Amino acid sequence: MDGVSIAVVDDHPLLTEGIVALLQRKGGFSLVATGSAADHITAITETHQPDAMIVDLNMAGDAFQAISDASKAAPHMKMVVFTASTSTDHAIQALDAGASGYVLKGSPADDLFDAIEAARRGEIYITPAFATKVIGALQSKALEKRAAQSTRLSVREDQIVRLLLCGKQNREIARALSLSEKTIKGYMTNLMHKLNARNRLEVVIAAQRLVPPGAEARDPARPR
Repeated sequence: MDGVSIAVVDDHPLLTEGIVALLQRKGGFSLVATGSAADHITAITETHQPDAMIVDLNMAGDAFQAISDASKAAPHMKMVVFTASTSTDHAIQALDAGASGYVLKGSPADDLFDAIEAARRGEIYITPAFATKVIGALQSKALEKRAAQSTRLSVREDQIVRLLLCGKQNREIARALSLSEKTIKGYMTNLMHKLNARNRLEVVIAAQRLVPPGAEARDPARPR
């Protein structure tokens, strides 16, 4: 074989042999190395720096970390995950680590070749039948991140929330923080909007999810 230099890392020898046979039949590839553990991904990258590498996730070591390290060490090298894992979390983690392709074992052989070609064009490839689930999971994570960012409290809001969890009323909160009661009411209005709460009770309920366990037991205005 000659052409695109490629390596295969999978802990199942028969599967590795099958992938190598597929590459030979396809033509246009030059096999430079094989491996069977996550640390082999790093070693092969350092020694050979192939154009592309086909890797499994379910093998000894941390495959995700190895993919990340290899991608940083050899940015030109395209990593294609070839795995039986149908976990969308695994797919997202692999792509975040630097993989350019995620192909499920059991897919047609053409999927693997399509993934390699797409990766070399700078594109992301996911097994078509699985891609919709991954995209849906990515959208959900984006919405969760956006929601988390929208409910991030300022230092002053955090102080007020902790006092609320201590059972303080607006007048007591104002006195504790050396602010006017009107100012506290303004903060409460902002907190209701930020936490999507309709009243003071719902602010307290929502706040319990934002404050670490045990933190509400301490009055932030009281000296330690």
